[in-house]
Amino acid sequence: MSTSPTAPSVPVRLLICDDHAVVRAGLLALLGSAPDIEVVGEAGSGAEAVALAARLVPDVVLMDLQLGPGIDGVEATRRITAPRDGAPYVLVLTTYDTDADITRAIEAGATGYLLKAERPEELFAAIHSAAQGRTALSPPVAGRVMARMRSPRPVLTARELDILGQLAHGLGNRDIARALFISEATVKTHLGRIYDKLGVDTRAGAVAVAKEQRLLP
Repeated sequence: MSTSPTAPSVPVRLLICDDHAVVRAGLLALLGSAPDIEVVGEAGSGAEAVALAARLVPDVVLMDLQLGPGIDGVEATRRITAPRDGAPYVLVLTTYDTDADITRAIEAGATGYLLKAERPEELFAAIHSAAQGRTALSPPVAGRVMARMRSPRPVLTARELDILGQLAHGLGNRDIARALFISEATVKTHLGRIYDKLGVDTRAGAVAVAKEQRLLP
């Protein structure tokens, strides 16, 4: 009995976003050898990625997090994955693996989170997984996610994280208020909540615990 020929697989349409031209060129060369992956465009900024994703309608956007001036990879991910018909999946490819970076990316809608140290075959597999809506995580990232689930860290709001970041840079209340365009009274209120959540009573203590628990990027 004869068998029908296997239907050719449809390649995954991929958009690359990285602000370094050399990195993009390397990815283009690498992915050009990948089976069933078609690079349909490349972007050097978050805004360009958002625009190209809307125009080219890729299956997956390969997204770096740090993109220089303008919106970062997290905000670009949020805009690209906003609920609508045909919205692509976003697979983060970055060198940053802090809890804060991972959490922000996943909350923004990223389907997967890969580190640039991964082997090419792992990247290819992750792209195909992302195209099917399946989660793809580098082993170190998966380990962090599991550890966080087993031992939940304090949950800080986005504003509290902003203020914590300013504390880590040594800014006082007045400078923090100016940097974030809020009042000093508001800064003090947020600081009190931060201290309560982290179980500390000093600025230095808050920064130390935040670094220990990797709450800062």
